Amino acid sequence: MSQSTFTRIEDSSTGKKLAGPVGWFDDRLGLAAAGKKNLRKVFPEHWSFMLGEIALWSFVVLLLSGVFLTLWFVPSMGEVEYRGSYAPLYGIEMSQAYASTLDISFDIRGGLLMRQIHHWAAALFVAAMMAHMLRVFFTGAYRKPREINWLIGVGLLALGMVEGFAGYSLPDDLLSGTGLRFVDGLIRSIPLVGSYLEFFIFGGEFPGEIIIPRLYMAHILLIPAILLGLIGAHMLLLVYHKHTQWPGAGRTQENVVGYPMLPVYMAKAGGFFFVVFGFTALMGALIQINPVWAYGPYNPSEVTAGSQPDWYMGLSEGLVRLMPPLETTWFNRTWTWSVFLPGVGGLGILFTSLALWPFIERWITGDQREHHLLERPRNAPVRTALGVAAMTAYACGWIAGGNDIIALKFGLDIFAITWVLRIGIFVFPVIAFIVTKRICISLQRKDNETLTHGWETGVIDRSPDGGYAERHAPLPDSAAYQLTSSRERLPEIEEVHKQDAYGVRNPKYRKQSLRAKLRRFYYDGSVDKPTRHDMDHAAEHLAGGGEHPVELGDDFQGVSETGVPRVH
Repeated sequence: MSQSTFTRIEDSSTGKKLAGPVGWFDDRLGLAAAGKKNLRKVFPEHWSFMLGEIALWSFVVLLLSGVFLTLWFVPSMGEVEYRGSYAPLYGIEMSQAYASTLDISFDIRGGLLMRQIHHWAAALFVAAMMAHMLRVFFTGAYRKPREINWLIGVGLLALGMVEGFAGYSLPDDLLSGTGLRFVDGLIRSIPLVGSYLEFFIFGGEFPGEIIIPRLYMAHILLIPAILLGLIGAHMLLLVYHKHTQWPGAGRTQENVVGYPMLPVYMAKAGGFFFVVFGFTALMGALIQINPVWAYGPYNPSEVTAGSQPDWYMGLSEGLVRLMPPLETTWFNRTWTWSVFLPGVGGLGILFTSLALWPFIERWITGDQREHHLLERPRNAPVRTALGVAAMTAYACGWIAGGNDIIALKFGLDIFAITWVLRIGIFVFPVIAFIVTKRICISLQRKDNETLTHGWETGVIDRSPDGGYAERHAPLPDSAAYQLTSSRERLPEIEEVHKQDAYGVRNPKYRKQSLRAKLRRFYYDGSVDKPTRHDMDHAAEHLAGGGEHPVELGDDFQGVSETGVPRVH
C-alpha cells in the first residue's frame, strides 16, 4: 500500500509563483508575523455562540442588499405624479421617495426580492443581537474583563434599533409616516426642549420637507459607519480577551479548548454566512413583508387602521398605550407625562439598566476576579430570575403594542386587554421572578443530588428483609467536573456595625449596610455545591454501601423517569 506524500504549499508550483508577490506585500506590511499568531487563534465550540454570528452575517447581508437599493432609491420629499406600472396608484401625487420605492418593487428586476431580503435581514439582525445579549447575560459572559464589550453590545443594540427605524421610515408610505409621527410625539413630549428639538430635526413643523433626506444619510452613512466601528472593536476585544467557553473536562480559566481560526473556524464561519444569506433570501422570496403599495403615500391627515411598527419598536408603543392620561401645566407649558415617561423614559431605563448591570452586580458580589468560564443560569438564581422578570415586562409592553389587533382577531375587549396588561406589567414580572428563582434553586439541588448519589440506573435490588432500592452509578470524573467547575462557593456575608469595638462611628455604615442587604438578596436561597468531605462520603457510599456499584460505561448518563437510558 503506497503512502501519500505531503507537499508544503511553499514547495508547490502555485506556492512558488505566489512567493514573489506575497513576499513583496509582506516586506511592506508585515502581515505574516501578525497573521501567524492570529490565524491560529482557538475558538470554542457550542451552538449558542452562533447567535452572535447570525447577527454579524445578517449585518453583512444588510450592507450588500442596501448597496443594491441605494442605486435606485431617491431620498426626496418632492412631489411627483406616479407614472409607474402599479395601476392602483397611477396618477396619484406622492413623494419621490415613495415613487422610487414603488419603482424598485415593480419595475426594477429583482428589486422587490432585494427589498424584502433587506427588511428581513434587518429584523433578523436585531433579533439575533437580542438573543446573543440574552445568552451573554444569563451565562455571566459580561463579567470582568468583558464589561467594555458588554457596553459595546448595548450600543450596537440601540443603534441597530435606530438604524432599523430609519430604514423603515424611508419609503414615505402611510404606515411608515404614521410611525414617524409617533416618534415626533415622543420628541415633543420632552420637557422644555421638545418643540425646539422637533423643529431642529424636521426642519420645521412635522413632517417638513427634509426628514427623509436626513434619515437617508443617517441610514446609509452615519449609523452604518458607527456600527462597523463598534463591530470591529467588539471583535478585536473578543480576540484580545479570548472567547468564553462552557465548563468541562480540560477547560480552565487559563485556556481555550476548540478549533483554530484557520482553516476550521474560518471554513465554518464562511459556510454559516451562506446559511444566513440563504435563509434571508428564502424568507424574502416566500414571505411578504412591508407591502408599501398597499398603504399608499403618506398624508399627515390620515392614519392607517391597525398601524404596527416593526416588532423591535413595539415595546415603546406598547408602554405609551398602557400609560393612563397624565398631563400637567407649569409656567404656561403643557407637560405630557403619559407620552414622555413610558416612551422616552421606558427606553432610557431599559438601556441604562443594561449598561450598568455588570458594574452593579460586581459591586454587590464584590467579585473582582477575571472569568473566562461561563456560568450555568441555574447557578445564579437571582440574576436569572431578574432576566426572566425583565423579559416578562418587555413581553407585556410588546403585547400592548398590538392590543387593537389582538382584540380584533380574537374578538376580545380592548379595554380589558389594556387593563390586564396595565396591572400585569407590575405583577407578572414578580411572579416570573419567584417561579424562575425557585426553578433554578431546584435545579441546583438536583445537581447536588446527582453529584452525591450518582446516576439512577433503573436496576432495582431487593434486600433480604423485603425492601427495594435502586442501584446508582457514580458519575465519571468529567461529568462531576462539569457540574462543579463553574460553581463558586457562596461567600460569607459579614455583619455591618454602626460602631467599631471602640465606639467609633462607621462613616460608611449606610453604604455597607445597603451592600450587605443586596448581597443577601442576591445569594438568598442559593445552594452551595458539595464539599470535598461530602464527595468523599458519597464515593464511599457508592463503592461499598447498601447500594451495589454498577459499571455501565463512560457513555451512560442515567435513566429517564420511564427507566430508559438517557441519550447523551
